Amino acid sequence: MPRKVWTFSPQSGGQKIPPKVQTEVRQKLLAYAEEKYGNVKGLIRIDTRFKGHFCYIDAYDEPPEPDEESLSYFGITRDEFIEQRRNTPSPLCRLRYFQLGGWTLAIYTYSNEKYEPAIFSSGKWEGIPEEALDMVMRMYYPESRRDFVM
Repeated sequence: MPRKVWTFSPQSGGQKIPPKVQTEVRQKLLAYAEEKYGNVKGLIRIDTRFKGHFCYIDAYDEPPEPDEESLSYFGITRDEFIEQRRNTPSPLCRLRYFQLGGWTLAIYTYSNEKYEPAIFSSGKWEGIPEEALDMVMRMYYPESRRDFVM
C-alpha cells in the first residue's frame, strides 16, 4: 500500500499575518505604489487589507461621469455618485502569507469574480508583495506598462 506523501500546496494553508508584519507590508507596499504608480491615469490610490493569512490589494479609481439615467435610477446626486464610486475598491489580488518573503499569489478575475492562483513573473510560486503589485498593474492598468520589457 502506498504511503501518503506530504507536498507543498501554494494555494492552501499559510500562517496568520502578525500585526507587525501587516504594518511593515502596508507601509512598504503603499510607498512603492505611490512611487511607481502614483501618476497612472484614473488611479486614485492602492490600498491593502488583511484577514487571517491573506493580504488583499485593492485599487481605487476615478469614476466616469455619470449619466442622468443612472443618477435617477439610484436616486442620488452626481456628487454622491462620484464620492461613492471613489470609495469603492476594485480587487486586484490576494497574497497568502507563509513567511516573510514567502507569499503566494491569486489574481482577482472579473470574469469569474474570484481569486485565481497565479505564479509570479519570476516563474516561482513564491514572491514578494511588490512583485505581485507590478504584475496586476500591468494587467489592469496598461498605461503602467511603459517600463515593462518582454
